[in-house]
Amino acid sequence: MDVNQIVQTVAIYALPVLFAITLHEAAHGYVARHFGDMTAHAQGRISLNPLRHIDFVGTIVVPIVILLGSLAAGTAGFLFGWAKPVPVNYSALRRPRQHMAWVAAAGPAANLVMALAWALLLRVAVMLPETGFTLPLAMMAKAGITVNLLFMFLNLLPILPLDGGRILASLLPHRAAWRYAKLEPWGLPVLILLLLTNVLDFVLGPVVGASDALIRALVS
Repeated sequence: MDVNQIVQTVAIYALPVLFAITLHEAAHGYVARHFGDMTAHAQGRISLNPLRHIDFVGTIVVPIVILLGSLAAGTAGFLFGWAKPVPVNYSALRRPRQHMAWVAAAGPAANLVMALAWALLLRVAVMLPETGFTLPLAMMAKAGITVNLLFMFLNLLPILPLDGGRILASLLPHRAAWRYAKLEPWGLPVLILLLLTNVLDFVLGPVVGASDALIRALVS
């Protein structure tokens, strides 16, 4: 594995991964505050400053290790990571079951907005004369689109504690939601198993690829 390739890859993906993960969490806090829960606000977590949301292991170490492992194996790999979860007291929401869905959906929605923003930046980079600056910018923008789409669709999986699981729980009847919530301790082990067995690649890869192409077409 070439050292220059490692440095280049980490440099290109650093900002897209950092903002994709941390602004995802910030969005949860903004929407929770809108619907009456001031927990994140009181802890200073409603901020666009990524430093307030970084989890050293989940935001930095894990994504870098996956990237380096992918380079060593010569495969694309499935990027995975997390930030410090924004605290949400669902019982403090004005309408807990209904508003829980909106709070959960805010994170993936933020990733979609960021994917579109990176696509616009890619368009600008392509239109500018090719220089030593525009080429890395275009590569970073492409990474930003892919990373945000990955995090969006990953978090929409109906597995607790992912956002898709929260949304599903808010839509189920009370008894079914209660039974479903009891499965949450198994969510992370199941997710790791799906990651290690490449099931996530198989399930999400085509969806991310098609969405990537659609977004680029929209801004072309």
